Amino acid sequence: QVQLVESGGGLVQAGGSLRLSCAASGRTASVYRMAWFRQAPGKERELVASISWSSGDTYYADSVKDRFTISRDNAKNTVYLQMNSLKPEDTAVYYCAGRRVSTYNYWGQGTQVTVSS
Repeated sequence: QVQLVESGGGLVQAGGSLRLSCAASGRTASVYRMAWFRQAPGKERELVASISWSSGDTYYADSVKDRFTISRDNAKNTVYLQMNSLKPEDTAVYYCAGRRVSTYNYWGQGTQVTVSS
């Protein structure tokens, strides 16, 4: 099993920045790719960004491209999401997730990000 623990959420004004962290423990060698998802009230969970543990290649949703940066520290088994130029529509619970093959099997408990206008 793999355990994921997020941290770094909070309240920030529009235009501000936050950095989320996701610490992985357990059988992390079985995880191929890590991602950040978010879910706003009344909306479906959406993929925000993802990164490969090995190659570091990344993916971003169009809504966050050029504002958010996903990165990883393999030595610390930690994935980060640097969020800049935050907008009120970025308000959501952000979840860290990991997958072995095609499905995200492992999930964190989520961290709230609130952006005030």
